[in-house]
Amino acid sequence: MAPRILIVDDEPNIVISLEYLMKREGFEATAVADGDAALRALAGEPADLVILDLMLPKVNGFDVCRRIRADPRWGKVRILMLTAKGRETDVARGMRLGADAYVTKPFATRDLVAQVRKLVGAP
Repeated sequence: MAPRILIVDDEPNIVISLEYLMKREGFEATAVADGDAALRALAGEPADLVILDLMLPKVNGFDVCRRIRADPRWGKVRILMLTAKGRETDVARGMRLGADAYVTKPFATRDLVAQVRKLVGAP
């Protein structure tokens, strides 16, 4: 069974690109556009990896990360923060809250795919 990836981003162009890229690489990918929807999606069917933007409507990415890490049901879920917020303080905060990786936009697709594969244990 292919690893499940949940893409959480409110920018349609990013979502379309990421969904296509992840599916092309053999992953099962779904997307939601806000933090509240991300938490509902995880409650319905946990993902192996969440690609998480920080600047989201309803619940921001930092809070989504914190809530995922606080819920024992999602203990195995990996989190890759993918965001335009690249300041050192943002990166440190994301990692402190429990992100497994932090990638800033714009990003190289090859590097992102390598990071995703590493996080889900795919060759």
